[in-house]
Amino acid sequence: MGKLDGKVALITGGNSGIGLATARLFKENGARVVITARSTASFEKAKKELNHSFDLIQTDVSQPKDLDHLYDHIKNAYGGLDVLFANAGVALFKPTVEVDPEHFDAQFNTNVRGLYFTVAKALPLLRKGSSVILNASLAARKGVPNGSVYAATKAAVRSFARTWTVEISPEKTRFNVLSPGPVDTPIFNKTGLPPADLQGWTENMKKTAPLHRFGRPEEMATIALFLASSDSSYICGADILADGGMSQV
Repeated sequence: MGKLDGKVALITGGNSGIGLATARLFKENGARVVITARSTASFEKAKKELNHSFDLIQTDVSQPKDLDHLYDHIKNAYGGLDVLFANAGVALFKPTVEVDPEHFDAQFNTNVRGLYFTVAKALPLLRKGSSVILNASLAARKGVPNGSVYAATKAAVRSFARTWTVEISPEKTRFNVLSPGPVDTPIFNKTGLPPADLQGWTENMKKTAPLHRFGRPEEMATIALFLASSDSSYICGADILADGGMSQV
């Protein structure tokens, strides 16, 4: 018997990385899983590679009309939601003196505004006893060079969980945060850092973490499953750090 038998779960950005690993684990545990991909290219790639394993909807969470289309589909197809993993996000890095409005807006539009309305528009569909998981980052509490904007977006995500926990009864919906440290996913190829700088940053991260390695998407998925299921029924408003010990020492 699966931990999510009979549940309907939505994972934004579920076409790769942590999102895809979580979608697979949720499905193994009995959930009907809806995932999103942002661009036409990523949508077509996921449709081909995943072979209809999940209910895949092209959605850019920074676009309200895309979210409306997504939730109309979920309402018509499933009637409601039991689990929402607001996972879609971008990670771009630049020295502060090089940050321009486009760099700033690209991250806040997806990581903050997009996540906010992903949750806000889902509220009417979330059933009693539902679970919402917000993907944040170690960067929300630990300084990361060249990550001023990215870190600020993830700090906002942590703040949302606190507010929603006291605004919306946990008996109706529990809100928790999953904050990964560095995880080996395709997002590292999209940071905007030059290859040499990215390599140096990667090696430094591995040295800094007590476990001396990056996390795996499957390790993050097991935490998401815990937060989605009744195993975590007495946990709300929490921030679960999965960072190889980097924030603890």
